[in-house]
Amino acid sequence: MFAKPKVTIILANLGTPDAPTVPAVRTFLQQFLSDQRVIEIPKPIWQIILRLFILPFRPKRVAQAYAEVWGEDSPMREILLEQVKAVQAELSQQYPQFDLNVVPAMTYGNPNIQSVLKQLSEQPQEHVILLPLFPQYSATSTAPLYDAVAKWVLTQRNLPGLSIIRDYYQHPLFIQALAQSVRDYQAVHGTPEKLLMSFHGIPQPYADKGDPYADRCRITGQLVAAALGLNEDQYAISFQSRFGKQEWVKPYTDVLIADWGKQGVKSIQVMSPAFSADCLETLEELAMENAETFKAHGGESYRYIPALNSREDHLQLLNSLLQANLEALTHTLAH
Repeated sequence: MFAKPKVTIILANLGTPDAPTVPAVRTFLQQFLSDQRVIEIPKPIWQIILRLFILPFRPKRVAQAYAEVWGEDSPMREILLEQVKAVQAELSQQYPQFDLNVVPAMTYGNPNIQSVLKQLSEQPQEHVILLPLFPQYSATSTAPLYDAVAKWVLTQRNLPGLSIIRDYYQHPLFIQALAQSVRDYQAVHGTPEKLLMSFHGIPQPYADKGDPYADRCRITGQLVAAALGLNEDQYAISFQSRFGKQEWVKPYTDVLIADWGKQGVKSIQVMSPAFSADCLETLEELAMENAETFKAHGGESYRYIPALNSREDHLQLLNSLLQANLEALTHTLAH
């Protein structure tokens, strides 16, 4: 009797501190902001800036923001664990020929991708599938997971098969799920004057050097607008979460929201199709901070449409992406 082939699926998101405290946030930010994929300033110069001007001060403000959205755990980690549990239940039932294990990972913080990969070495795998939960590829978010795998590969003798699902920014099930989340929300809360699709930003020089992220975001936004039957006056695409002095991809979410308020727009709804799980950037920055900005400039009704999180149609998308890979493995790994 042959043992079932071991196949591990890694669902990976960006990361989160272990607690909404200054020490935990400082540890997380040091790891995150030390990655040269994220900050491309020469390392010796950046480390001086980071240690002298950012880590002594920024963690206090960020910890306070995390405290406002923290439940029993970080929202991102809670949702990731829900997604892992649901995908495991569905795919292990569909593919009984494999010893299938779905595990969570974070690029920064815990469960850390490096430790997850190390555990795989202790139980040799036939195949590993990595699904970064970033719908639109960016060198600032997706690529660090490639880096982690590349470092791990160098230390391994008996390597498994490897698949990485790069992104899914225009997958029909992704667009359908986003559009349906808007319909479901508006069925309860009504239709606003404007729908804003706000994506996490990247510095403009990164895009100029060839990072395809901003273009992928715009394609996602246009496809969602088309699925909802919106005309150009009914929606906009923008970018949030600027950091530092350099120019980032535009338009900026906070500037656009302020402009709408000044122009007499009274009601908007905002969604963030770059996030597969709600987190600090969506729950605090987008839902709270920007609501204040809109109202301070004359706006009245501001509502945030939650990320896809553990919606059934989102899980169906994730399963579909993974099924394509598992179907191929049925021919190569079946005994």
